[in-house]
Amino acid sequence: MTERKVRVRFAPSPTGPLHIGGVRTALYNYLFAKQHGGDLVFRIEDTDSTRFVPGAEDYIIEAFNWLGIKFDEGVSFGGNYGPYRQSERRDIYKKYVQQLLDNGKAYIAFDTPEELDAKRKEIENFQYDNKTRGQMRNSLTLSKEEVDQLIAEGKQYVVRFKIDAGEEVLVDDLIRGEVRVKSDILDDKVLYKSADQLPTYHLANIVDDHLMEITHVIRGEEWLPSAPLHVLLYRAFGWEDTMPRFAHLPLLLKPIGNGKLSKRDGDKLGFPVFPLEWHDPKTGDISSGYREKGYLPQAVINFLALLGWSPGNDQELMTLEEMVNLFDLSKCSKSGAKFDHIKAEWFNHQYLLRQADADWCPAFDKILKENGIEATAEQEAEVVRMMKTKVVEVVNNDGTKRKRNISFASDLWPLTKFFFVAPTEFDREGDKFIRKNWNENTAGQMRQMTDVLETITDWNVEGLKAVIDPWAEQAGIKPWNAWRIALVGAGQGPDMYELAAFLGKEETIRRTRKAIEVLG
Repeated sequence: MTERKVRVRFAPSPTGPLHIGGVRTALYNYLFAKQHGGDLVFRIEDTDSTRFVPGAEDYIIEAFNWLGIKFDEGVSFGGNYGPYRQSERRDIYKKYVQQLLDNGKAYIAFDTPEELDAKRKEIENFQYDNKTRGQMRNSLTLSKEEVDQLIAEGKQYVVRFKIDAGEEVLVDDLIRGEVRVKSDILDDKVLYKSADQLPTYHLANIVDDHLMEITHVIRGEEWLPSAPLHVLLYRAFGWEDTMPRFAHLPLLLKPIGNGKLSKRDGDKLGFPVFPLEWHDPKTGDISSGYREKGYLPQAVINFLALLGWSPGNDQELMTLEEMVNLFDLSKCSKSGAKFDHIKAEWFNHQYLLRQADADWCPAFDKILKENGIEATAEQEAEVVRMMKTKVVEVVNNDGTKRKRNISFASDLWPLTKFFFVAPTEFDREGDKFIRKNWNENTAGQMRQMTDVLETITDWNVEGLKAVIDPWAEQAGIKPWNAWRIALVGAGQGPDMYELAAFLGKEETIRRTRKAIEVLG
């Protein structure tokens, strides 16, 4: 094993959008491959034709392109081990199904759905295995002539794996250690269906991993119960010496309550569970995505990496390259990881602050245009600079409110509207800040201030400060809060000199006079 080049794979089914748990699985495969100088293979497992959803495959590829997880080979990437789409590998699988039949490792079963239902009613907790197969219609109980005749008549059948009792199956898991299972409890899984001439996941998975020289299978915990069957299949084919090492990752759990994270949890609490927005072609339903929500891909990657794995230090913010260097499968947790969507917002906030102010502008500009505002890129970047560290109040899906740092470009609009739209109404009764800071003397002080503003020719932060500070000290007044009311309309916003410099002389004076007129 040590001499083989590391090769791992991510093999989704095109049955819908990519769940965020699948993204994490792909990420861990990527980190492991890059750390060992290996290859990451992208395979499409579409043997279940009844569940195929148009557009799902393209969606998955687009999601990884956005996230920055690059594959070395596979569907749409090329490579020497193709085809990488299982539906294009029918003839390959048939060869290996026949090999198992010829070696007595599998058998043909003709049981109809009705016959199987009847047996389930007859035998409590029925499973098709070494104890019950002798009671069923299959090539172990029928003569060769009967089997050949049924096939010639076009009767549908399946090929089942023949699992013998009394064997101990060892799964050597890189995360969970040794897992031992008695073969007596395993059922004779279906490996192939004549109806669509396609294998089931179990057979296709083993054959593909073997032929594509996969050295490590890193997948979700939900596949752990299937691992003993897969080990037995490797034995049956005589491939035990090149069998990949297994690593079963912990589940992503609900933020509240018990169980696996689902789309319903995201809908309930107001966060996405898919990397990109998904438009369901069957129902027309639209599900939110991390990209459309305003998350940066590097923030999503960083957040997911730490759900179930720890680098062994206190570092939280890491580049993809740093993750590659630090990643260690043995440091993955055995227990599930609670999905903390509040922490995801924190990560996005951190990565937004790392961006240049101008990098916020495409998303911010879109929001401004949606609200009928036209602004230059320079203006937008300046507003971002002044406001990006502010706190915003958000409403949770259950109607409760909480405050947090600006975590998305969309958070800026309610905090920055006054930069582009002058206040016209002032709620003296309902706004505590206005009520406290505008009294019977304020209008007169603001008139004096307006006269001072008219005299300023060097209209920038330094020029404003150089004139207004001495005037306020000499007059013995503190005009800042009242001036904020005039320019903003509320007790929020940046430094007043920076705001006035941004608005310009004419607009600053116009707003100040308007407040005097309305508030009196």
